[in-house]
Order: sequence, then C-alpha cells, then structure tokens
Amino acid sequence: MILDASIKDFVREHESDDIHSLALQAAKYPTVNMELAIRQIAGRKVMKDKVPAWYANEDIIYPVHLSLEQSSSEQTALYKSSLCAKAGSMADLTGGFGIDFFFLSQKFEKATYVELQTELTDIAQHNFKTLGATNVSVRNEDGVEYLKGMPFSDFIYLDPARRDKAGRKTVFIEDCTPNVVEIAPLLKEKSNVTMIKLSPMLDITLALKTLKDITDIHIVSVNNEVKELLFIMQKECSRTMFHCVNLSKTGIDHFPFYKEEEDAVCVDYTSHLNTYLYEPNSSIMKAGAYKTIAKAFSLEKLHSSSHLYTSDILYDDFPGRKFKVENICSLNKREIKEYLSDTKQANITVRNFPLSVDEIRKRTGLKDGGDMYIFATTLSDEKKVLIICRKV
Repeated sequence: MILDASIKDFVREHESDDIHSLALQAAKYPTVNMELAIRQIAGRKVMKDKVPAWYANEDIIYPVHLSLEQSSSEQTALYKSSLCAKAGSMADLTGGFGIDFFFLSQKFEKATYVELQTELTDIAQHNFKTLGATNVSVRNEDGVEYLKGMPFSDFIYLDPARRDKAGRKTVFIEDCTPNVVEIAPLLKEKSNVTMIKLSPMLDITLALKTLKDITDIHIVSVNNEVKELLFIMQKECSRTMFHCVNLSKTGIDHFPFYKEEEDAVCVDYTSHLNTYLYEPNSSIMKAGAYKTIAKAFSLEKLHSSSHLYTSDILYDDFPGRKFKVENICSLNKREIKEYLSDTKQANITVRNFPLSVDEIRKRTGLKDGGDMYIFATTLSDEKKVLIICRKV
C-alpha cells in the first residue's frame, strides 16, 4: 500500500477544497483514484490540528472517517505515553488507526499492535514503517483471542469500541467491544498494568462498581473539554486515585485526590462574594472533587450544588477559570437596569439556577461575547443572583 506521486500531488493541490464538491467533479480527473484522494484529503484536514506530527508526513495513509473520529489527538496520546515508565514490552489489543499505539510504543523495547480489521491493519503497518517505528509488530487478529495466547507483557492498552451491535454509540462498559469486565481477570494475568480508555460520558461511580482493582483514573480534558477517561488496572488495589487533568497550549493542570477525602472533607459555605470567583475546570467537575478543591485552595463555596467558589486571595495556580467580581444583582428589572444598562454583550454561564442562558438573555437583552462574564447562580442562603465579573 503506497501513495504514488500523482496522488500526493493531487492531494496537496486540493487539500483546502470541499471534499463533497470535489467528489462531484470526479469525471474531470479520470486518471486519479478519486476515492483514495478524497479519503486522503479528508484525513489530512482532521490530522492538521489533531496530530500535527502525522500531518507533516505526506506518506501517511488514512482510513475511513469513523476510525479517525475515534482516534486520540497527539496531545492526549503524548499524555498517555507520559504515564508509562520505560519497559520491555507492550500490547495494544484494539489497534485502530494506531495513534495511541505509536506514541505509547516509544516507551517500550517491543510493541505489538493487534487489530481485527484487515484494512486498518494494512494501513497501520504502512504508517508505522513510514514513521520509522522499528520496534513494532503488527497482527491482524481479534484482540481477545490474541490475549488468550499472548506472552506476559509489561503493559496492555485497550480502547474498546464504544458502539453496540447496531452501530449506536454507547457509554456502558459492558456494551463496548471488547467487554473489559469479562476479560479483566485475563488482563491481570497477562500484564502488570492495563490502561483502558473509556467514554467521557461514562458514569465513573458506576464503572468502579463493575471494574475492580482500578488504581488510578485520569479524567483528561483538552482546553477545558473532557475528552477521555483513562482507567489504570493492576493486580491489586486498596483505593483509587483520581487525576483531574486539563491539557492546553500553556501546559498541564493536574489535580489529584481520593474519593474518600472528598466524602470526608468539610467546607465553608457563604452567601457573600469576595474579590475573586473561581470555577473549577471540567475534569474536576466530572470527577466530583467539589469539596476537595475548596479545601486545597482555602475557598468558600457559594452553594452545595452551585460548584462556584470565592476568596479575597488570587490563586494563579488554581485549575480552572478565575474572575474578579465587579457587581452582584438579582434578575428584577430595576437592578438589571442599574447594573447592566451600559452593557451590550456578555458571556453567560448558568450554575444551579432556574433559568436557561437563553431565558436570561431575553430578560437582559445581552448578546453573546465580549470581555464581561455573568454567572447566574444560587447562593448558600438560596438567593438567586447574577455575578458580574471579568477574567483575571
């Protein structure tokens, strides 16, 4: 499987074109394998931002869109790799397009990629060779069947397909392929460590009841959007550490905690806004570290269900958004006129409030955007307020 020069030239020339319009013009290019060319153009459009290191290589071959949709980004793949110590061997039992495998494999002397789909296997073998990965072996077979007979490995990686037999998306572990709950005993027999990538929509508490011996859970966000959950399974585990991670251009925010700490800690609640307002990042919210984050930064919580915090101290290293409070008002017309009459637009967020963002916009007449932020929320005395602030 090789891309000849004419295909690469065509892809380079038409990379910015709309692929649907291009497909309709296939008759204009009788010597071009249009199906392959369009797949390459579509793939490169995705990879340009998602995996820049692969986009830079014009010899990479791309699969159908679904495999790209399910693939990790370079940023999250590198994060996974950072969690691995250098070791002898690894196996990826759900190879797919191979982005995670490629970056993980760089930590191991030998790495085995396993994939049931023949076309994906052929593409992966070509791409790994193109990328100069000399420590990898590629196997075209069912991952669970390979697991049964494989030699012991230092590390196993799994990214179960999150679609049921009808092709519909699912977030339940038992409905994914392979069913990790069923093969967990075999995974622990064949490896010291197994990393399982799961849906960001997964109910973590429910998952921990079905999957045992999970030592760590990494809730990974990119630019404050939860992208994936990484469950680390070992042979034995007394308790699970949660890692709330947010990856951005400026670096990595990492907030670790134990659920037992969250359940036991007491926090102070207030109906008084101090100088600064704090909103935890999406990974902390997904993990439910609502009280632990308050304790870690000595913050007061506005309400048990609002998940907003306040302090007179500015904590630059707080893992989330930080705002300076300018005013507070209710939603009655007099106060809206008093505090917002000169404001034409604002970014509105609702936290534990009876109205939606659209309903608040109708009442205030505010358009979206600008440098002002409004949090519609409920305070500990049950008062409904609009907190008017600006980013720090």
